[in-house]
Amino acid sequence: MSADLELDCRAMLCPRPVIELARHYTEVPVGGVIAVAADDVAAATDVPAWCRMRHQEYLGTENAADGVPVYRVRRLS
Repeated sequence: MSADLELDCRAMLCPRPVIELARHYTEVPVGGVIAVAADDVAAATDVPAWCRMRHQEYLGTENAADGVPVYRVRRLS
């Protein structure tokens, strides 16, 4: 699945990946997808939790070519 916006949050420690997601998610249109590449283990919990709190859709995780998790979020509002 392609993303409308890709955020490279590699080497950012908690809570920076979620802060970057919150800062940039309005840059995609409603229905758009944001991909957040983050190697901090807390992102696996933080990104889905942020989606629940902000009423956005967490689409799941895939691994980038370098093995870093990429969390996908659909903007709903």
